[in-house]
Amino acid sequence: MVVGKGFTPLVVHEIRQEADRVASFELARPDGGPLPPWEPGAHVDVLLGDDLVRQYSLCSAPTDSTWRIAVLHEEVSRGGSTWLHERIRAGDTLGVGAPRNNFALDLGGQRYVFVAGGIGITPLVPMVAAADAAGKDWTLLYLGTNGSRMAFTEVLRAYGSKVVLHRDSDSGVIDLESALDRLGAADAAVYACGPAGLLAAIEGYAARHEGCRVVLERFTADPDGTRAREGDSAFVVETSDGTEIEVGADESILDALHRTGIPALSSCQEGICGTCETTVLAGVPDHRDQLLSEEEREAGDTMMICVSRCEGDRLVLDI
Repeated sequence: MVVGKGFTPLVVHEIRQEADRVASFELARPDGGPLPPWEPGAHVDVLLGDDLVRQYSLCSAPTDSTWRIAVLHEEVSRGGSTWLHERIRAGDTLGVGAPRNNFALDLGGQRYVFVAGGIGITPLVPMVAAADAAGKDWTLLYLGTNGSRMAFTEVLRAYGSKVVLHRDSDSGVIDLESALDRLGAADAAVYACGPAGLLAAIEGYAARHEGCRVVLERFTADPDGTRAREGDSAFVVETSDGTEIEVGADESILDALHRTGIPALSSCQEGICGTCETTVLAGVPDHRDQLLSEEEREAGDTMMICVSRCEGDRLVLDI
């Protein structure tokens, strides 16, 4: 298999069914050599076919010699989950990028509440293991519509009462406010991954509790932060070889590059995954992603070209 720049060929060592419609894929170097280090919360880009890139959280242990990702076979798929579930077999090779972490776990706190919704459990499995190994006070609230689709429950069973499983099919829709109160989230660091509605509810909870610090991993972006806005205007992007591309008021830099035949990797096209992060050589970006910190935005050294624009009439990008 020929893989693109920035991707390493890894062999699918094993495929394991973790739950109904959830499979995990164990990845290893063909020569059995070591893989790059990573920390809980990290994800990797996986190249699926010639130009389809998707991100999957690493759900193995950072000390393992192999990597494991888990993928939900979604009923309405953008191509990634169907491609992996229906086409990939043990022994196949995938192009995989280096680990990146936009959901890093800070173990400097005293109390942790982890909240997973559905397949959002994947980045939290290594997180709870790290918190437990560090002797931290922690609880995991794992929510699912039914138990058959809740992956890794056997692994989590070893933690006993630290893990709270809630199945809507058994207990109805959870009263999240009361559940978070019972778990002590009002004075804890809350790490959550799951559907947009769940994350919005957790943000609302944190806004009402001064001692609650929230760190989120999103599946989808807040459309108010990424969509085109009234008053957007056209601007010019210059590439590192001097090529100039006009970006229309109603199109993204990424779309403009593709329109003119310039390749650029992307995945979410919502400013939440980081695949399209690009170095800024000159100009001031208008950041509309949901990844960069305030310090990174002020520095203006990189930008997500799927959603962010230009404050002015010109950007020079390392493309």
